[in-house]
Parts: sequence; structure tokens; C-alpha cells
Amino acid sequence: MKRKRKLKKIDLHKFVSRTAKRGSIPGTVEYIGLPRGEDIRIDVLEYDESTIIKESIINSVEELEGFLEHKGIKWIQVTGVHNSDILSDIGKLFKIISLDLEDIANTTQRPRIEEREDYIFLVFKVLQLDPESREVNIEQVSIILGSNYVISFHETTPKIFETLHSRILTSKGRIRKMKSDYLVFSITDIIIDQYFTLLEDIGETIEETEEELILSPGQASQEAIYKLKRRLGYVKKTIWPAREVLSVLQRSDHQLIHDETRIYFRNNYDHTIQIIETLESLRDLTSGMMDLYLSTVSFKMNEIMKVLTIFSTIFIPLTFFAGVYGMNFKYLPELEWKSGYYIFWGIMISIILMMLLYFKRKKWF
Repeated sequence: MKRKRKLKKIDLHKFVSRTAKRGSIPGTVEYIGLPRGEDIRIDVLEYDESTIIKESIINSVEELEGFLEHKGIKWIQVTGVHNSDILSDIGKLFKIISLDLEDIANTTQRPRIEEREDYIFLVFKVLQLDPESREVNIEQVSIILGSNYVISFHETTPKIFETLHSRILTSKGRIRKMKSDYLVFSITDIIIDQYFTLLEDIGETIEETEEELILSPGQASQEAIYKLKRRLGYVKKTIWPAREVLSVLQRSDHQLIHDETRIYFRNNYDHTIQIIETLESLRDLTSGMMDLYLSTVSFKMNEIMKVLTIFSTIFIPLTFFAGVYGMNFKYLPELEWKSGYYIFWGIMISIILMMLLYFKRKKWF
């Protein structure tokens, strides 16, 4: 029995935001997202302009208290947000309000910013293309910007930030000289760069798909267009609110955003504008590709129908003559001709050649 081919279903959590269970008290820390079973990991990197003060992996939230007394910049990476107890303990230690903790545990949040008295809360989305399935993986990164610390919450191991980690360790660039808001800029800059990488891949895929559409359109081409539109949908859902977040950051008068850092946030904001312009161009191309697909399929169908029509037209007079001389009348004058059979074939072949010559002059084939 032949199985029907199915497209991969849309992962709706990428599109539809969800909230806690009905009846839950506002501010209840409840994990909402894909099932996770691994332990939460907390990495701490403490540094100043001259040296790396400490780099360690801690096993409990209580160990973080010792870091708060130091004056250096602290980057605390929390990998995993599915343990509400640990998130609550971190919230108590850094005085993060329960509404923000609720949003950290909810991985379906849209990019947003909240300015509190002692910190700034940010939510961004990381978009990465899976090299095997060619599907877009979406992960939420929540950031708490404090006076001398930055806490970043990740769903899984944040491999894309390894280059930033190495940059801090090797003291390359100005990151060790700047304050904690510059560290937030560096994190968001890497996230924005991932959008460029994704759009570049989509652009290359569009070029390949367009060539396939012209040469040999088929169901695979239609599926490719569908996947492209889905990827662009992910980017649009992510980049528009991210632009608003960066717009607020560059204009913010919060005490944690310093004048020397605003220009960098403005640079990120300009990048989001560029991404949106590229996104709209790619969306137009993708919409045009579906029209191209339908036009190409229609053209090929017309070509097939033209060939079949030519054959049918040729056989119409042949069928007429064959029908006349296939009648069962006893007296048909031509039946007594000795050369009648050859004359019949001569007439048939002449008709075929004359019709082919006529079609050729009309450029019908």
C-alpha cells in the first residue's frame, strides 16, 4: 500500500505565545516550552579591565552570593529555565520581580524590554538553521542587566556566545574596559548577526529554488517554497519586536545605560532596519516564486496539450478516410482499383506532411 507523503507540521510554539494554566496567580513561575530533563547549569565569568578575576561553574544559587561583593563585571550564564525553584532562588538573590521570572520561564515570549528600578529585563530570540533538517531552531534568551552584572538565561547550551566568551578571556577589543551594558550590547549583537546569517542562507536557497522552478518544477519545489515562507515568517515574528527593544535601549535614560554605549545600541538598531528591508525583499521574491511555479507548471501542461492536440489534429482526416473505406457497403468504386491500397497510403502520407508543414510555418512546434 502506497503511503501518503506528509510535510512536517509547524511547531506552533514558535508562532503562538502561551500563558500559565488558567487560574494561576500572576507572577507564578511556571516553565512553558519544550520538555527538558537536563540539570540547570550556572557559569560565572567575572572580570575587570586588567584581569579575569574568576571563572567557574557553580552548583547552587547560594554560591552566587559571594560574587555579589566583588566590584568586577560578572556575566552569569544560566543554561536551562525549566526548574522554577532555581529561577525563584535567583530572583530572590538579585531582587527580580516575579512577573519577570514568569516571563523568563515562558519560552514563548516575544522580544520585549522592561525597565525596573535596579535592573533592565530583556527578551530576545535566537534563530539558527539546523544543518540536517534545514528547519529553523528558535530559542529564547532572557537578559537581566544590573549595575555590575549581566544574567543571561538560555534554554540550551549557548554555543553561539563562545566567541564572546573567548574575547573576554583574551582581552580583545574594548569589552573589558566598558561597563555591563556593553556586555549586553555584545550579546545582542551576536543575536542580530545570526539573523543576517539566516537571511543569507534563505537568499541562497531562493536562488537554487528559482533555478529548479524554471528547469524542472515539481512537488519538491513547492515544498521548498513552503519552507522558505515559513522561515521568513519566523524571522518577521522575531525581528519586528526586537527592533522595538533596541529602539528603546538606544533612547533609554535609565541609569544603567551609559552615553558611551548608546551609539552601539543604535548600530544594532540600524542592523535590524537593514534586516527588515532584506526580509521584505525576500518575502516578495518568495511570493513571486509561487507564481513562477504555477506559471511554469501551466506552461509545461500547455506544451503537453499542444503536442497531444497536434497528434489528434493529424489523425482527424486519417480517421475520416479510414472510416469511409471501412464501411460495409458492397459497392465502393475504389475497392476495385488494383493500386487503390497504395493510392490510399499516398494520400494519407501527403495529408500528414502537408499538415506538419503548415504547423511548422505557423510555429506551433
